[in-house]
Amino acid sequence: MEQSGTRARIQSAATMLFRRHGYSATGLKRIAAEADAPFGSIYHFFPGGKQQLAEDTIRTSGPEYGRMVLALLDSVTDPTESLVNAFEAAADNLAAADYADACPIGTVALEVASSDDVLRVATAEVFAEWVGMATRWFGRWVEEPEAAQSLAYSMVMMLEGGFMLSRAARDPEPLRVAGRSTAALLRAASTHF
Repeated sequence: MEQSGTRARIQSAATMLFRRHGYSATGLKRIAAEADAPFGSIYHFFPGGKQQLAEDTIRTSGPEYGRMVLALLDSVTDPTESLVNAFEAAADNLAAADYADACPIGTVALEVASSDDVLRVATAEVFAEWVGMATRWFGRWVEEPEAAQSLAYSMVMMLEGGFMLSRAARDPEPLRVAGRSTAALLRAASTHF
């Protein structure tokens, strides 16, 4: 039982540190200290070291985040209001975290896109999963599958770009604008409004 607890603490610490500081700036010793775990336990659970741990956190936290966003989108009946609310929640959470905790994979994705193919593929697959989930969600209000997918891509891009601009400016407004813009795109594409 303790082994699974230690593994979970390592995963949680790595997810938080990679999200806040990126892949290169996060060392295994820091992860072990944050997880309150013996350093050797990282290699026990992740024999491939830092790369395997990062891939695992991407493939675990990415889908969890996608499901959380989808739950937010499903929490309000009106889809345009739902989009605005979801982006508002992201803005509020980012500000409450002092602009440190944004997307669980965005920071790593930007950093490894041209330097680590294993992690690039992992982030690309998570983004593709998010686009698929969002495409199905938008498909409830947009008849053409290509238009629903376009909206899904736009939502993910707006969210990631909003996180980047909000973190850089230390201001939640870019995320709020991204939410309103995504809602406007849905209104323009749907015949239900």
